[in-house]
Amino acid sequence: MRLRIRDVREDKDLRQRQLAQYLNCRQQTYSRYETGVVEPPLEVMEQLALYYNTSVDYLMGLTDEKTPYARKQK
Repeated sequence: MRLRIRDVREDKDLRQRQLAQYLNCRQQTYSRYETGVVEPPLEVMEQLALYYNTSVDYLMGLTDEKTPYARKQK
């Protein structure tokens, strides 16, 4: 499965190092997520979706809708 995390990062003119710092991981680890060598954990995908204000489905390429889903009220 090809993730969109690289495309979204580049659209925002961000560096891998910046995202790695946000995710509290090494730049090499984040690079492996982007290249598909390592599948990012669901927690990482959730953090990225929140960071980019989109959905995990969009980042995973399951939808072309960038707008995140409405959150349920607790």
